[in-house]
Amino acid sequence: MQPEQQIKGSAQKVQEALSVLGISTTVREMPASTRTAKDAARAIGCTVGQIAKSLIFRGANSGRAILIIASGTNKVNERAMADVVGEPIERATPDFAREATGYAIGGIPPVGHGQQLPVWMDTALLTFERIWAAAGTPEAVFEIRPDDLARISRAKMIDL
Repeated sequence: MQPEQQIKGSAQKVQEALSVLGISTTVREMPASTRTAKDAARAIGCTVGQIAKSLIFRGANSGRAILIIASGTNKVNERAMADVVGEPIERATPDFAREATGYAIGGIPPVGHGQQLPVWMDTALLTFERIWAAAGTPEAVFEIRPDDLARISRAKMIDL
């Protein structure tokens, strides 16, 4: 049995959030960057589609933060999402994303934020038995069942 790996502060915060939410998984720090879906898939050894990208948008009218969890192979159509969200959306700036989630872009997890965000999740992720998501740093990830991720993030499902 290997000794338990020590993980960095932000990754540890995600590990604790997952535990509080009743998810038994281990945050792993990879030796290579997992900042992009392609990088993550390469580092983990899974398909790009199995990567759950946590993308932060800003409501153009309300200024609220909006989280969209997308499969690594899919892009968010901001115009189409405006109809779903109820207002135009725009990509968040790095400062806005950090302020809204407590994490930097490239490591934003789908859970463990300082505030509850409205969340939409890509139905394409449901086609996989297990998926991988960022865990607080550009090198940290965790594995989870897609239905568990939808439940703990309180996501509304959407076809991207």
